[in-house]
Amino acid sequence: MGLNDIQLPEFVVADLYGDRVLSLPPAARPYPLKSHGSNRRHITILVNAPASEFLPDDQLTFLIKILEACRLALTDVAIVNNAATETNISAVKEQLHPKIILLFGLEPTAIRLPINFPAFRPQEYDGCTYLTAPGIDQLVPNTEESKLLKSKLWVCLKTIFDL
Repeated sequence: MGLNDIQLPEFVVADLYGDRVLSLPPAARPYPLKSHGSNRRHITILVNAPASEFLPDDQLTFLIKILEACRLALTDVAIVNNAATETNISAVKEQLHPKIILLFGLEPTAIRLPINFPAFRPQEYDGCTYLTAPGIDQLVPNTEESKLLKSKLWVCLKTIFDL
C-alpha cells in the first residue's frame, strides 16, 4: 500500500483541517446489525457468545430473568452478539439509538469506544449510560464466584434502572 492509498477516518481529517474542508465524501453505510428483541426502550445488550447466533438457551433464560427483575422484557431491548457480527459503537448508535448499553464479556474498546472503564461501574458518555460486566456464561453457574458477580451486577442495574 502506497501513501496515496491511505484512507483516514473522517474525524481525523476534521481534526487536521478543521473548517477548511468544505465537505467529506459520504461514509460507507455500516452493515445492518443483527439483533434479537424489539428495542422499544432503546437498551442495547452486547454479548460475546462465539458458539451462538445470539446466546445459548441457558444464557438467554438467565438474561430474561435479569430483565424481568429490572421490569423489562425482550421487547424492550436489542441483543447483539459481537462474536457473530463484530460491531462498533458508531453502527450501534446509528442503527439502535441506545440510551443504555450493557456489555457482557466485552471491553468498551472492543466496540471502538474511545474510553475504557472498569466492570460494574456505570459510565455516562456521549448521551448514553454504559455498563460492562463479565460474560453471561460466567454468571449462569451456581457457584460462590458467580453469586458475587450477580450481586455486583444487580447493584449496578438497580442504579441504572431506578429500582
